[in-house]
Amino acid sequence: MEEKVSGIKHKFGRFLRILGPGLITGAADDDPSGIATYSQTGAQFGYGQLWTAIFMLPFQTAVQEACARIGVVTGKGIVAVCKQFYSKKIVLFAVILVVVANTINIGADIGAVAAAAHLIIPIPLTILTLLFTASVLLLEIYSSYKAYAKVLKWLSLALVSYLITALIINEPWLELLKASVIPHFELSFGFFFIITGVLGTTISPYMFFWQASEEVEEEKAKHLFTINNPPRISRRFIRSMRIDNFVGMVASEIATWAIIVTTASTLHAHGITNINSAADAAKALEPLVRTFPNAGFLAKLIFSLGVIGLGFLAVPVLSGSASYAVSEAVNWSEGLNLKLKRAHGFYGVITIATLIGLIINFVGIDPIKALVVAAVINGVVAVPLIFLISKIASNEKIMGEYKSKKLSKILVWITFFAMGAAALAMLITLFKI
Repeated sequence: MEEKVSGIKHKFGRFLRILGPGLITGAADDDPSGIATYSQTGAQFGYGQLWTAIFMLPFQTAVQEACARIGVVTGKGIVAVCKQFYSKKIVLFAVILVVVANTINIGADIGAVAAAAHLIIPIPLTILTLLFTASVLLLEIYSSYKAYAKVLKWLSLALVSYLITALIINEPWLELLKASVIPHFELSFGFFFIITGVLGTTISPYMFFWQASEEVEEEKAKHLFTINNPPRISRRFIRSMRIDNFVGMVASEIATWAIIVTTASTLHAHGITNINSAADAAKALEPLVRTFPNAGFLAKLIFSLGVIGLGFLAVPVLSGSASYAVSEAVNWSEGLNLKLKRAHGFYGVITIATLIGLIINFVGIDPIKALVVAAVINGVVAVPLIFLISKIASNEKIMGEYKSKKLSKILVWITFFAMGAAALAMLITLFKI
């Protein structure tokens, strides 16, 4: 019996050690922008877009697996691979897209964290915005990657509150099952605007670049590199990467499903169809604490802690992925495993992107609305980048024996066409109005 228990503990410990870039990427996927976008779709359309959480999983997993595989096999980030095998125009195009999208997303996330913190801390919003920005920069620049990764793995637990809330509410489970597996469409700008945001905040450009580069970081930490040679990898290493990636994406979509269900059941069902503030979004968690005194404050507290924790998770991922892209393009030393004195350019880009994101918060845009707009921008920007990723991952000259197989190609190309169609439908319905 003791041997059996010991064996289970050993297997579970080995499983936990596998989890790394994939889990972190999946957790960062449900950043404040994700929470706001999923909350808005639940409030506005009820269960109408719940099916996206199930349908996106295989496509999100396939795209992220392709990105991770590119990093693992080549020992380089996506931009570095583009620089080696494609023209300077393609490299510049990819870098501009990810830097612009990420910087807008950083600004939206910073504003959302400050707005969430303001629900429970009676400090002026401006001061909270500056404090969060300073804190995340100091942590990212002066903490080692290994130390940061250990924290990042567990910040995703903040989203459990939505799942618990969804489970304790008296839900119409048959209706939920139907809404989860049968797609529903409405031919309106509002519907396609939000669904583009849902796709964009789930299958996001920053995730592509971040996971590929972090897989390279993992290889460096495990000393799989030799000078001027690609990493020494095995099929077992690839299998571990895929497990890590799959677990991260499943966790991400469970959180997505729970947020949509919770907001649909608590906000949409009571006539709240538009989320205008962090306080509106926090109301979705009130059923979790309804039996306690000060239930409204407790809901705000749980919501705030979740958004703040995920903000600390997501902003470094956003700024880091932008910096990886720029640094790879201009041959700067890069990596969160490096000290500041060895990677001035890398940390300089992180600082500049974060500070520009901070400035965005002082142009008068509502933080919650900014999050949804950032998600929509990601949905549009992701389309050409997915095309590029598909070409790289399928190229035998680049990937060798680990090039994309038939299933991977099919899933990634479907993702490309589906996201392109959503963005196009959004534009068509916009001009018809």
